[in-house]
Amino acid sequence: MKTLILDGESLTLEKAISALNHAMRLSIASESKKRIQRARSVIESALQDKRAVYGITTGFGVLSNVPISRADGKRLQKNILMSHAAGVGKPLPDDIVRLTLLLILNSKAKGYSGIRLSTVQSLLKLYQGRVIPQVPEKGSVGASGDLAPLAHLSLVLIGKGRAKFNGKWMSGSLALKKAGLQAIELAEGEGLGLINGTQVMNAIACWTLYEAQRLAKWIDISACMSLEVLLGTNTQFDEKIHALRPHPGQIRSAANMRKITAGSEIISSHKDCERIQDAYSLRCSPQVHGASRDVFDQVKSVVEREMNSATENPLIFPDGDIMSGGNFHGQPLALAMDSLGIALAELGNISERRIERMVNPQLSGLPSFLIENGGLNSGFMITQYTAAALVSENKVLAHPASVDSIPTSGNKEDHVSMGTIAARKAKEILENLKHVVAIELLCATQALDLFTNLKPGRGTLAAYRGIRRHIKHLKEDREMAPDIATMVKVMNDDSLLKNVERAAGKLE
Repeated sequence: MKTLILDGESLTLEKAISALNHAMRLSIASESKKRIQRARSVIESALQDKRAVYGITTGFGVLSNVPISRADGKRLQKNILMSHAAGVGKPLPDDIVRLTLLLILNSKAKGYSGIRLSTVQSLLKLYQGRVIPQVPEKGSVGASGDLAPLAHLSLVLIGKGRAKFNGKWMSGSLALKKAGLQAIELAEGEGLGLINGTQVMNAIACWTLYEAQRLAKWIDISACMSLEVLLGTNTQFDEKIHALRPHPGQIRSAANMRKITAGSEIISSHKDCERIQDAYSLRCSPQVHGASRDVFDQVKSVVEREMNSATENPLIFPDGDIMSGGNFHGQPLALAMDSLGIALAELGNISERRIERMVNPQLSGLPSFLIENGGLNSGFMITQYTAAALVSENKVLAHPASVDSIPTSGNKEDHVSMGTIAARKAKEILENLKHVVAIELLCATQALDLFTNLKPGRGTLAAYRGIRRHIKHLKEDREMAPDIATMVKVMNDDSLLKNVERAAGKLE
């Protein structure tokens, strides 16, 4: 089994997702262990000197002026976990929780939290033992970090809260026992150090961004399939056009589309037809898809910086300084995830317009709703309704969370980011978009069955054949929901995408 070494400096999106998907072991770098121990010694010295240190010898938030005795220091850390575990809603998905744990470990590996090395190792054992804390999805305002969800996660360390082990929910103490792990007692400052961070919103951001990058290839494929059945031209993908407006995402999408449609007999057969220009949803697809890709790149830079940042409060410096700041504030991620949500919503907008063109005989020249014997059969009529509903819902979800702020903690925390809400919304938009693209792929595959014996482009043909291995032609009406669900499942599995790339060349 491969090992990912965490040092708080070099984690990337791809490494994090790879560790998640391939059951990779995690390890803390040797130099990181030294930094963790050095920071802890600063805390111990402060306690010996009876210094007033936020959250260690004082209360929290607006209660930071309340002194806490050394005798009550450990109880204070237990109390903060219990009092802050006030989240509501469904549990976050297992992958998001495991990714959160990974990001916490990488942040602690920077060595500025003041948490003991033994506590970091207990977090590591939780990850390796596949104990998944139950973390409600709602309750974070995204400043002072993800207080509520991180409190729920951290409760399991001390044998409280709830967790999943071997697929079953149970008490945190029982999950630890079944995994062969021991509950720990938190030392001074550790409760605060565990919950002051942005790792929940960033975990959701990482997962959503990774899936968005993969979906970007699928939407290029679906656009090309639609273009071919609607008798569009691939002239608009010519690299000479895009060299004059060199946005990187636009160039990558156009390159993908040239590869996917290369060798198309359909496009070649009508190169001398009277139609001069295609509709924008076809002609401008590289520009629209590419603009979203550029947002993905911008978001990735924010997400990866955040992965390798210290977002605790206070921060413990090796020179003995203990400084209270605002690195826990989620504004960078809030703005990035609002941007990601908008970029994803726009991909759905253009995909749905192509769906409408395919099912509408006045625009496509194909049978109404892509079905023979229309009237008796409704064909793909209602799949367009579903796509329209999802696109409309995404427009609502795309309203930015980051423009809102509600003061908390007696107005001490008077501006918050709502970054976790922004991240959750972007994830929901992504899930809706997957279904919209699935519907476009289904419509284009059906259309290819109906109108020609000419071969499409090499990538289009590979996608068509792969889809038909899983979903049969619609000859007469049947339930459509299972077909859509199957198509999404196929998109989530990289096998068909790899087949398309073998036929067309590597897609960006």
